[in-house]
Amino acid sequence: MATVSFKEKIKGIGGDASYEAKARVLREQLEAKIPADLKLPPAILEDPPLDITRIPETCGLLTAQELAITELDATAVCQKIAAGELTAVEAVTAFGKRAAIAHQLTACLMDFFLDEGIKQAQQLDEYFQKEGKVIGPLHGLPISVKGHYPLKGTVGCGGFFANMETSTEDCDMTSILRSLGAVFYVKTNQPQSLMHLESMSTYGRVLNPHNTNLTPGGSSGGESALVAMKGSCMGLGTDGGGSIRGPSAHCGIYGIRPSSRTTPTHGLLWYQHGQDGVFASTGPMCCSARDMRLFLEAVLGANPALRDPDVLPIPLKVPDLTQKKLRVGIMMHDGVVMPHPPTIRALNLVKAKLEASSEVEVVDYIPYDHDRGYSIIRELYYDDGGATVRRLLEEGGEDMHPLTEWVISPPYAKNHDAAEIWKLRDQRDNFRREYSDHWWSQNVDVVVCPPFQGTASPHDTTKYWGYTAIWNLLDYPGAVFPTGLVADPAIDIYQEAPSPMSAADEYNISLYNAAIFKGAPVSLQTVSRRFNDGLVLAAQDVIERILKS
Repeated sequence: MATVSFKEKIKGIGGDASYEAKARVLREQLEAKIPADLKLPPAILEDPPLDITRIPETCGLLTAQELAITELDATAVCQKIAAGELTAVEAVTAFGKRAAIAHQLTACLMDFFLDEGIKQAQQLDEYFQKEGKVIGPLHGLPISVKGHYPLKGTVGCGGFFANMETSTEDCDMTSILRSLGAVFYVKTNQPQSLMHLESMSTYGRVLNPHNTNLTPGGSSGGESALVAMKGSCMGLGTDGGGSIRGPSAHCGIYGIRPSSRTTPTHGLLWYQHGQDGVFASTGPMCCSARDMRLFLEAVLGANPALRDPDVLPIPLKVPDLTQKKLRVGIMMHDGVVMPHPPTIRALNLVKAKLEASSEVEVVDYIPYDHDRGYSIIRELYYDDGGATVRRLLEEGGEDMHPLTEWVISPPYAKNHDAAEIWKLRDQRDNFRREYSDHWWSQNVDVVVCPPFQGTASPHDTTKYWGYTAIWNLLDYPGAVFPTGLVADPAIDIYQEAPSPMSAADEYNISLYNAAIFKGAPVSLQTVSRRFNDGLVLAAQDVIERILKS
């Protein structure tokens, strides 16, 4: 691999002269918001190591107390604030300072407003001192927010320079979180079009903290990088094809895509409003499994369906699995693309561990026509053949990123008339029914499978989303968790020359060079049927406990 300087790695998307001038102003404005006493020394930024996760601990810009706070998960932060052992101001200050450091190393932010977060935290601390209780279950919890969630007074965009704004009000999700006591302090970077498993925008290319030659994923890649750097203990992502689960897997954190329309989406910055071929989900990206449950219980407990008639009033029900033997299907591959050796190693390990446990029953899960399902969802994404994307790029003077061009190119992206749109949705619905019948025939409660066809990819190479997007098509909830393994060039090698299952598999094989992926986290995904979000959480806990015992 050719050596690329750090500055070149984080360089943003280009465009015409007018765009370049405006984009430069935006980047300079963000840079100016980083306090001078949090600027990293030039020597660190000139030639940082590939694994930059330890720099916040060693750079000398954070106190021992701030480092200790940023080691906490969201549940612990909430518990300590409620017990009077930690103030909201202390929490947001620590995570905000670490976020400033993380951004200089990963380009993970698009807005930084720690002063506003401290003001909000002060109000919460005053309430706690006066009333002796918390305002809600997330009282004082610092939450980072993906760029296309409107948050009053902050910069946001729907995937393009042309639809960038300073939001004048909160969207439903951020409004609900604010009412529950959450504190906001940063907005995070995301890719052009919001439809890449990569994150590069006007604000730069986001880097994977574990190996900066690799992507942190997308479209919630700013969130995954920030949480992995411990500049946030809970981030807010969205997922229409893998945009919570892919980045979480790539950066070795936790994330769940809830069943669609169970969590609020109203008000998000987007460019295809009314497009109903695929519904995106909103959900958490965090540093522990219990934080996923904390988030969903808090948000669903606020009854978002009372605000938005499109939200389904379905409560979170987490079953007690001590009274039932969990039946787990292991899906080693999807029949289209074989995962890289590190992921196969993780799947073999979890299968062996689960088979040795008396708590679960393990079966081999046979995937059902994932190639056809992936083809259907690829076509569903752009009913207009990508015309809206091209228009917005032209309006903003923004160059088209290669992965944007890939996602809107034939044969999947094509302009549809009304009858063709009906036919495509009929194909989707028929596939869902066929898959449902197949799932029941397999007699499983949950499936453990790859969240991606390997660990994080080299930048600009991700062209297969089948391991996550298939579950979006089916609207099956899925949670990603780190296995504790990392890619190891000494053992993660092909034992014999692989035989491609498809053209996509041939491409994936061509990307694999064990040395390139060194140190990348290896993650897995737990999936269940629609609206079984609570079962996914409960099963994931059991599976991870057995795996790591």
